[in-house]
Amino acid sequence: MVIAAISAGVFSANGAEEQVNRVREQTGITATRSVKELQEDFLKLKFGMFIHFNLETFKGVQWVAGYHSPADFAPGGKIDTDAWADAAKSAGMKYAVLTVKHVSGFCLWDSKYTTYDVMNPDCPYKQDLVAQFVKSFTSRGLKVGLYYCWRHPGFGAEYKVLPPECDPAKHTMAEQIDFQKKQITELVEKYPEAFYIWNDGLDPDIMPAEQATEFIRGLRPGLIASGNWWDWGKKGMPYLDVAVTETKHFGQRHLDSKITGETCWCLENSWFNDGSGPKTAADIVKQLQTANGHNANFLLNVGPDKRGRFQDNSVKVLAEIGRIIQDPPAVK
Repeated sequence: MVIAAISAGVFSANGAEEQVNRVREQTGITATRSVKELQEDFLKLKFGMFIHFNLETFKGVQWVAGYHSPADFAPGGKIDTDAWADAAKSAGMKYAVLTVKHVSGFCLWDSKYTTYDVMNPDCPYKQDLVAQFVKSFTSRGLKVGLYYCWRHPGFGAEYKVLPPECDPAKHTMAEQIDFQKKQITELVEKYPEAFYIWNDGLDPDIMPAEQATEFIRGLRPGLIASGNWWDWGKKGMPYLDVAVTETKHFGQRHLDSKITGETCWCLENSWFNDGSGPKTAADIVKQLQTANGHNANFLLNVGPDKRGRFQDNSVKVLAEIGRIIQDPPAVK
């Protein structure tokens, strides 16, 4: 059994590569497009929604420490991902990215590599939230991306990041990397609609850019990926296909270099819902225009509450953003 082998620390050296090859065979896709073409198409999207929703939401923190019970993931009913997609559509967004595995290590899909997911016997939700997300957004014409948090060496021991089957206290870095590659390959296989993999904490301290790029390129033609550096001083530097910044804009050097970028911002005060109110529509539109003017998409985070719902005032601001974008005020 795969999980038992992983738990015992027995990894196939070629396991991730074998799974990549299987995905390529199953898709039957042979046509390829240049990275430059993929980046140009990415920048045409301009505006997207980041959705931070995971075990952190229910624990009331931005980073979960240790392994908490899957029973804590209890929204009290089916999460209305259609409402998420409708809110994104109203804002004029073209794509969305969901935190399918964050620092908690808890997976929002039914992963064959762990029982630490939404289908765990103790989890009251028992539904594939990633599948719901993909269906809701693609049915409304929006593209979908998947956020996956890598366990970076910079994490303290209290932050597990990986599921219990690959507890970093018991597994080497090589085993951790292999496990993470297998899960990402699994995501690409299960959700062929995903065009984008948002890799948090993935930088040269885990693997050189050339190796990471080779892994992504081998998953599926047409897939694009970002790598968010651990070091705050290096965020925004090129790594993989899309350079990423958090709550700050790219500078002139980025603009001059023509590097494809993505600026991540929060509608409220935090990534995961903390009950704070949203910023104004006018402020967000200004930030969107600044990001787009610096060769970057604008990925605006909206954090659902414990019921999986956006705050009413945030939904109203999103709709107002859409109205401003459609009918910008005249320049005086």
